[in-house]
Amino acid sequence: MNAPQIASDTISLIGNTPLVLLKGPSEAAGAEIYGKCEFANPGASVKDRAALWIVRDAEERGLLQPGGTIVEGTAGNTGIGLALVANARGYKSVIVMPETQSREKMDTLRALRAELVLVPAAPFSNPGHFVHTSRRIAEETEGAVWANQFDNIANRRAHIESTAPEIWEQMEHRIDGFTCAAGTGGTIAGVGMGLKAFDENVTIALSDPHGAALYNYYANGELKAEGSSVAEGIGQGRITANLDGAPIDTQFRISDEEGLYWVERLLADEGLCL
Repeated sequence: MNAPQIASDTISLIGNTPLVLLKGPSEAAGAEIYGKCEFANPGASVKDRAALWIVRDAEERGLLQPGGTIVEGTAGNTGIGLALVANARGYKSVIVMPETQSREKMDTLRALRAELVLVPAAPFSNPGHFVHTSRRIAEETEGAVWANQFDNIANRRAHIESTAPEIWEQMEHRIDGFTCAAGTGGTIAGVGMGLKAFDENVTIALSDPHGAALYNYYANGELKAEGSSVAEGIGQGRITANLDGAPIDTQFRISDEEGLYWVERLLADEGLCL
């Protein structure tokens, strides 16, 4: 068994996550289904990748100077990624979140010494929406940049340049399809674009919760939300810059009942929370 190499810093821990065969879903589907273990990133989610690429992009463009501040509106995971990248690079972070998000995310952000701003949950059309609030704070803060994860395509570039090539190599160039949900759209668009650059026949499927509008958009061409969901951080009601041009081939609408059933099955039977 080869022991993993010693990482030079926190940043080098982001990406290169394992794939794991999901036995229960594979048996139920009659196909081999693999999960990408993005919980192995230092911030415990796929959003660490987008955070790193967004910060690097701001540095390369001269927008983020030493000692500067990164401001973002987030349901939580991107904020955690940005806060840990900011700490590792010597920046400050201000994270704006809806007050309805989980206590665990808030506690993690505070532990990372991010300045946490909580706002009432509101529709995107409301000026008090967490995204608009974060933009205003960035504009009013000297030396700050707005990460703008929804419309900053450095987000999806993270997955074109890292996640998709990792999956392609781990699957030994043999993959039929990829699916995930969409919040900003960066993951599904970037992985989709990246995988189709290797093989245009790979099927990219959106898994959308009730209460989001993308299922109807890709199925019927109409941004129309139906129902509601307890899921945090996924579901979208508009076409973000990251979603623009996303190569979605098909789409599924996933109920909370079905989604939670498989979350519980994976935890109970395989010890995994994906």
